[in-house]
Amino acid sequence: MSSDETPNVPTPRNTREAVREKAQKVHAQQSRARLMRRIIIGAVAIVAVGAIGTAVTMAVSAQVGKPQLAPTGMDGDGVTVTDIKATAGTGDALASPTPDASEAGASETPTPEPSSASAVEIHVYVDYLSPDAGAFERANARQLANWVTEGAATLTYHPVALLTASSNGTKYSLRAAAAAACVATHSPAQFYAFNHDLLDDQPEVNTDGLSDVELADLAGAVGVDNIKKVRSCIEGQDYVAWAKEATSRALEGPLTGSDDLVLASAPMIVVNGEAYVGALDDAKEFSQFVLTVSSDASYSTPTPTPDATAQPTETPAQ
Repeated sequence: MSSDETPNVPTPRNTREAVREKAQKVHAQQSRARLMRRIIIGAVAIVAVGAIGTAVTMAVSAQVGKPQLAPTGMDGDGVTVTDIKATAGTGDALASPTPDASEAGASETPTPEPSSASAVEIHVYVDYLSPDAGAFERANARQLANWVTEGAATLTYHPVALLTASSNGTKYSLRAAAAAACVATHSPAQFYAFNHDLLDDQPEVNTDGLSDVELADLAGAVGVDNIKKVRSCIEGQDYVAWAKEATSRALEGPLTGSDDLVLASAPMIVVNGEAYVGALDDAKEFSQFVLTVSSDASYSTPTPTPDATAQPTETPAQ
């Protein structure tokens, strides 16, 4: 018995065409998917690059647009001390030590202090991290205060930053110099006390030093006026750029108060244009140097003498 029905089986040709069409559809879908991925990745990259570029532009613009602040009340990058209040270093009584009689010479007369009639100019270039700067301040604070109080000397401190790289990356020297400038600008009457405390109780070299918050706290402890402004100035590092530039100017020279000196160390003390090279922790030696310089200045000023050709005035006859 036969049947006219045949199985519904596609021919080999139809099968190949179906497979080919399906493969083309799959390929087309994969191509579209790859294209979409590329478009999305490209868009994300463009957005990212744009965001980075915008951030960099804003940062540069902010840096360029930020004014380079400079402290006020400073002459030649220095603060001249005129108001000295007693501190732990100066004591309540401002008595200046003088050399012993045996050191003063055969006359056994104590070495006198500089005369107020010929006040000497003393410039102290100080790095607040320098141990030698601290030693000089502790040894000489009392007599320096006495000379300024009596008008025998003018005293100017110049904050510099030679040891910026010696504080574990915190740039303490630079920040401390900037902090001193903040106090000099916003509370000048307390500059001396702040300057003295920075030097009298220093952090050690190769330590972090004080943070900006701690520097601002120290300023508050010495009783600065406008504490909010002083704190904002210190913590905002308003005068860090100035401190860096002031140090560069001192290194190039000439130093204020001299003709040709340049900053060679910290501290560097210049008296009437002459650099002090004696012991920094010996108040008597420094006092003798100041007296010698003061005397030399006095002798170099000629004393007016009567004119030898001047004729006496005749007295009219009565």
